[in-house]
Amino acid sequence: MRKNVLIVGAGGVAHVVAHKCAMYNDILGDICIASRTRKKCEAIIESVMRKKHLKDPSRKLYSRQVNALDVPALVDLIRDTKSKIVINVGQAFINMSVMEACLETGAVYMDTAIHEEPDKVCENPPWYANYEWKRKERFKANNQTAILGIGFDPGVVNAWCALAKKDYFDTIDTIDILDVNAGSHGKYFATNFDTEINFREFKKVWTWIDRKWVLQKVHSIRMDYDFPVVGSQPVYLTGHDELHSLSKNMDANSVRFWMGFGDHYLNVFRVLSNIGLTSEVPIKLSDGTEVVPLRVLKALLPDPSSLAKNYTGKTCIGNYIRGTKDGKFRDIFIYNICDHAECYQEVESQAISYTAGVPATAAAILVARGDWNVKRMVNVEELDPTPFIELLNQMGLPTEVLESPKAFLPPAIESLESV
Repeated sequence: MRKNVLIVGAGGVAHVVAHKCAMYNDILGDICIASRTRKKCEAIIESVMRKKHLKDPSRKLYSRQVNALDVPALVDLIRDTKSKIVINVGQAFINMSVMEACLETGAVYMDTAIHEEPDKVCENPPWYANYEWKRKERFKANNQTAILGIGFDPGVVNAWCALAKKDYFDTIDTIDILDVNAGSHGKYFATNFDTEINFREFKKVWTWIDRKWVLQKVHSIRMDYDFPVVGSQPVYLTGHDELHSLSKNMDANSVRFWMGFGDHYLNVFRVLSNIGLTSEVPIKLSDGTEVVPLRVLKALLPDPSSLAKNYTGKTCIGNYIRGTKDGKFRDIFIYNICDHAECYQEVESQAISYTAGVPATAAAILVARGDWNVKRMVNVEELDPTPFIELLNQMGLPTEVLESPKAFLPPAIESLESV
């Protein structure tokens, strides 16, 4: 039975999800894209049709306008479109309203990032416990599936942790997740996804060290990694969504996340921060108008989806994992390389959006097939990783594994100098 999919959001990730869902609409059925701005949805549909990605032309691909914070409106939309799977790729502020609408209608819920409240930044860990996990019992009572964080990171990196536990290790000591974009978009300064959400991440660094939460300064701990294909890149210890479920669901002593930033990016970011433009706290102008500086900055910077056409270079995201197998030390690097130009050629997107959108579509297919329709709320590492990774290999995100990657051995966090 076809499931029918509702895509909530019309940004760069939604663009990729729509393309990929259309390519598998013989499994997924009708596809509706919904957003506050219907014009953005229609632009995505035009892109899908331009690339001839609608596999089964008898199935519908259409748009609707909706305020995703309006739960009754979302409920009506889910019922009217007969959607059985809702893929939430809007801003993280709408997660709880979309989830509530799914609970009321019985639709499968998926998202790619944790929920956030506009007036709260980097809340106390674990973040999922503040909102999503409070609804676990309701999903279980409803016999209803919710899959949290099914992008790339979080998402694929969580599945790699499950794969490591399943096939490579008896015990896991340390998981280091590394994300670097060795690409160029040609702009003086831009963020690769939603500017507001991006910069809100850079307020605090919560990391899981020796089975406890440790708070570090943002962009203060750096190391250089010699990545496959893209070579040596600087990465900085950063807080991130997946740490907050992996710390609970993986029996590992430490779980850390490292993001790549170039000197130019950090210099501009520091200037913007020092003059207050990255603040989420509203201020009043001289005429009494109230504005949020971060939202003003977002309006000034390029829309991330506009970067796709001229993007060159590649991304590399991987998990460096250390532990034991059969009583002996083992370390592996599980990773993916994604090319910006190839992504644009396929779906008119850049690689950052591609790596987040393809996994969400793969999860929808697995739910529709029954592999992942688990009838409860889960994070990705709680699911069988094998069918997911096999499907991603077919859909454009192949997984590679390096055994004993000596170049990837990170020093202990205590020995790293702040910069």
